[in-house]
Amino acid sequence: MSVADEKPEEDKKAKKKSRGGLWDTFKIVIQALILALLVRTFLFQPFSIPSGSMEDNLMIGDFLFVSKYAYGYSRYSLPFSPDIFDGDRLWASEPERGDIIVFKWPRDNATDYIKRLTGLPGDRIQMIDGVLQINGEPVEMELIEGDENANAFSRTLRYRETLPNGVSYEILDSIPNSSTDNTEVFLVPEGHYFMMGDNRDNSTDSRVPRERFGVGFVPAENLVGRAEVIFFSVDEGARAWEFWRWPWTVRGDRLFQGL
Repeated sequence: MSVADEKPEEDKKAKKKSRGGLWDTFKIVIQALILALLVRTFLFQPFSIPSGSMEDNLMIGDFLFVSKYAYGYSRYSLPFSPDIFDGDRLWASEPERGDIIVFKWPRDNATDYIKRLTGLPGDRIQMIDGVLQINGEPVEMELIEGDENANAFSRTLRYRETLPNGVSYEILDSIPNSSTDNTEVFLVPEGHYFMMGDNRDNSTDSRVPRERFGVGFVPAENLVGRAEVIFFSVDEGARAWEFWRWPWTVRGDRLFQGL
């Protein structure tokens, strides 16, 4: 074979190798996407916090992982919420009082909400003068910051609230005698849960009925998962993808904070 004949053959081999390299890259990308979809669907899903209803435990700009397997799986565990579970949960596990839970807003079954579970099926829940009552007993509340006698327009009180099962966390109270500080008695139906925000005067939750654009009782089917850890956090108004601003906008003290 002459030198002139060798060059076309080498070009063919180079093109074939190039096509093979592109196909291998494509397969790797597809496999990575499938793996990411499986992890997001069955294990952990990332969420960002868009409002201040759970401050200061969760703040606007926090990014967290939610465990999808914590309570089993329902239609709302899957992308596009296909109706294949007939209203049941697969491998269902009962949530615990005090869990921070992502769920679908029962009014549209599409919008993601995040609140703390305070009422279990069969519980009687009521607010009296801003104090949570469970089955006729007030939960333990300890004032840890603020002056209860301060001007109502400038005060923000911080309490440590402790539920009957020992779960303890901080809550905020900024408006005395607000519309949700005193409520009727809510009897939580079987298969439903009562959710509340930790920022008590800035939270649309189960204290407001669904027909008044509140949350009402949350069906077990609507639970998406349990909030586990804050994996990233930026200042309110900052954008997470603006990496060149991270030295100034990242809240370092909130990274990898367990919930």
